[in-house]
Amino acid sequence: MLDLGLLPAFLLASVVFVLTPGLDAFLLLRTSLRAGRHAGLRTLLGIHTAGLVQVALVVSGLGIVLAQHPAILTGLRWLGAAYLGYLALSTARALARGWREGVVADSADGPTGGGFGQGFLCNITNPKMMLFCLAFLPQFIGSAGSPTAQLALLGGVFTALAATWELALVLTASRIAPRLRRRSVHNALEALSATAFLAMSVALAFQ
Repeated sequence: MLDLGLLPAFLLASVVFVLTPGLDAFLLLRTSLRAGRHAGLRTLLGIHTAGLVQVALVVSGLGIVLAQHPAILTGLRWLGAAYLGYLALSTARALARGWREGVVADSADGPTGGGFGQGFLCNITNPKMMLFCLAFLPQFIGSAGSPTAQLALLGGVFTALAATWELALVLTASRIAPRLRRRSVHNALEALSATAFLAMSVALAFQ
């Protein structure tokens, strides 16, 4: 059972974190704007499947083990940076082809083809979420009840809050998407996406 005295502070801190723009929000907006609601929902599912895996690592204690081995986290971080760099390159190549041929840029988004796989890979290869859970969730464990059960509940509540907000992003962006079908607008969004993927790749690699 969660400590009801700590719950308001936990919810407030969680909402602030969830509303802070990051890779997940960017990925969901981009996917929903360029490919519609169903693609956005698949990406959302991939993101939070990976998130639940990371929460499970924290709850089971494996997260602490991983955190004590910086080489593993560094390797995971570099893998994530490489994947984001690949997305930047594939988006830029598709954009260049679109400009050259006078058509809408269309990137396959790497070997996962976007959707669930892209959301899962972008999240699971970013160890910041697991480290955040390790530092954040234990602060709200009460003295009564099982710490493991409380960690699991806190992780579940946090995931539900994030998924609710990001679902709203997907639904809003997918409603706007039909208005952005002009080639010039679509290609401008892809140019922004390539730049953002590259910037996030560099930031993740050298954080």
